Amino acid sequence: MKTKILYIFALVALALSACGGGTPAGGQNPSQEGSGETPAIVRVGWAGSPDTLNPGMAVLSESYTIFELVYDSMYELNMDGTFTLTLAESAAVSDDGLVWTFKIRDGVAFHDGQPLTAKDVVFSYNLYQSTEDYPWMGGYTSYFESIEATDANEVVITLSEAIPNIESQLVFLYVLPEHVWGSEDAVEFDNVSMIGSGPFKMVEYAQNEFVQLAANKDHFFSPPKVDEVIFQTFENNDALVQAIKTGQVDMITEMPATAVETLKTEDAVEVFVGAPLAPTVTDIIFNQVLPENCPEGDGVCTGHPALLDRNFRLALAHATDKQKIIDIIYLGNASPGLTLIPDGLGVWYNDSLADYEFDLAKAAQILDDNGYVDADGDGVRDMPDGSRSLTLRVNWPSDSVDGPRLAELLSEMWGELGIKTELQSMDPDALTAVCCPAFDFDVMLWGWGSDPDPNLLLSVMTSAEIPTGSSETGYSNAEYDELYGQQAVEANFEKRQELVWKMQEIVHNDVVYIIPYYDPNIQAYRSDRFTGWITGEAKLEFSDPSSLTLIEPVK
Repeated sequence: MKTKILYIFALVALALSACGGGTPAGGQNPSQEGSGETPAIVRVGWAGSPDTLNPGMAVLSESYTIFELVYDSMYELNMDGTFTLTLAESAAVSDDGLVWTFKIRDGVAFHDGQPLTAKDVVFSYNLYQSTEDYPWMGGYTSYFESIEATDANEVVITLSEAIPNIESQLVFLYVLPEHVWGSEDAVEFDNVSMIGSGPFKMVEYAQNEFVQLAANKDHFFSPPKVDEVIFQTFENNDALVQAIKTGQVDMITEMPATAVETLKTEDAVEVFVGAPLAPTVTDIIFNQVLPENCPEGDGVCTGHPALLDRNFRLALAHATDKQKIIDIIYLGNASPGLTLIPDGLGVWYNDSLADYEFDLAKAAQILDDNGYVDADGDGVRDMPDGSRSLTLRVNWPSDSVDGPRLAELLSEMWGELGIKTELQSMDPDALTAVCCPAFDFDVMLWGWGSDPDPNLLLSVMTSAEIPTGSSETGYSNAEYDELYGQQAVEANFEKRQELVWKMQEIVHNDVVYIIPYYDPNIQAYRSDRFTGWITGEAKLEFSDPSSLTLIEPVK
């Protein structure tokens, strides 16, 4: 999953060559932006689109990019990985770590003019906690025993156990207006009006086409200097790169690594490669759900039976040349992956693990020793009992910049072993539907954007998440599950780190995923349009509110 941002122009002509759909009406010509007579409109180009505007139901990172701009939360994640209180002016915790009291700022208003109070915060947190069909948000409230509002405009959260990461649990719990959401179905509500309190407000949205946002100049914390931001979806990467060259857009949130050197030679285009604000992981996902764990009602569970065998997954790991993948896809500008916890999480990343070396001979020997031989002489190995060939469906989201090339490389590498692959991209929503909890796939190429704390990504591999749709693999390990519960409440930093490292060791040994690389962030902007982009920090993300609220037209 990825993040993105961009701005728009109004346009008469942007609906041409590259775009995946229409554009919002009423925009201005780029040459007029920032003139003082016309609005300063930032145009952002990206390859994806939000899957929903309902914060509880969203899966794709594009949705969360928009949520960050339109909604406020208790904390803001800074570029250096620290947190700053935003909606609250102060936070206090009891000596036993169980009771947190947040004083909500007075005078904060939603985009429709209604006041935002502690009651809205409590309503939102309770909504996330109580709505079972929400895929992610409820997990942030697991240890919330009660959530109450006081007459002093305070939010009091009482925990069942003291936890070490309250900031990371609250930073993505977006505050919703009770006067809007209170009468709606929490799951079915499409939220097209998207009333929030953040630095930008919704103007118009067309899925797979554009998102148009207007600046909230009265924002209490970070009022934008520009007037609008428009995210434009492009159908292919070449069109996305061409759009910033020609000035159709002012910034792009992603591009193939092969385009970096070309764009560096373009006048007025600045290209940056850096660590993502939310560390991202590209993962090769194996369907490992056992028949007895197939989710009742939702589960289809058609994964290839060979993927249930750790030895088969191990052979695939030894047959995957990560350095070749990195050299071809990122021109060497990425680091090989080990576990779902990325190296960008610093001390939480277990760098003591030894990766499975690329060794086709060893991979072939593993398959031979476990009975995966070509029984009928057709060039494709078969199951040990001869019941079916080793033919794997490999899918990836159609908006992925790197998915097609990664799929081709894996097909070539695994093909050397006598494993056949059937490659097919899928619309992200369709891929989500076959993923989880349906488990109607063999191998998927996708990825994760990480929280600043490892807890969420660790939860993805627990047995409890198999029926919820959060587990992509269906992996189940009782020891891992127990350790997950322990680390979630371990207050001692060193002890928690030890637990987190042990969990990574378990899943690495079980070959739950193959992690080909940890993604760098590659973004570009036009220096002749807007200035003030945040480029000097340890992390890079131009679609973050920090850049989009600070940039202003070039004089």
